[in-house]
Amino acid sequence: MSTAPDRYVQLLAQHSLRNTAMRRAVLELLSRTPFALSSHDIEQELGPGVDRITLYRTLKSFEEKGLIHRVPENSDVSKYAACSIECSQHAHFDNHVHFKCTNCQHVYCLNQVSIPVVTLPAKFEAITRDYLLAGVCRECQPA
Repeated sequence: MSTAPDRYVQLLAQHSLRNTAMRRAVLELLSRTPFALSSHDIEQELGPGVDRITLYRTLKSFEEKGLIHRVPENSDVSKYAACSIECSQHAHFDNHVHFKCTNCQHVYCLNQVSIPVVTLPAKFEAITRDYLLAGVCRECQPA
């Protein structure tokens, strides 16, 4: 029977990343959190003693390998979320809609909602596709 920590060790190995306590902790945190987190949020969640440089390097490595992705938001703060199983180092599939709650400010990946096809005019070429909706999430809806 496989335990959650074993899953993170396997995931790191599959992506040719060293198995470190920081990497396991970040993977576990992002996997269990239903909304995107900033590096500051991650640092706060992991607690005192977190080396900020190691955290930034971990996030960069994870993003490069397709384990996490940046979530678009209308601020200068980058937020990160765990990627779906389809993501990889060579093919990062971030073709889902993101939703920002105007009440709690959390940004959710709506993996089940695809970004609609957009036809661009001639001589326009899209490099990235970000789709951010804003409104009130189910947690903030009145009962």
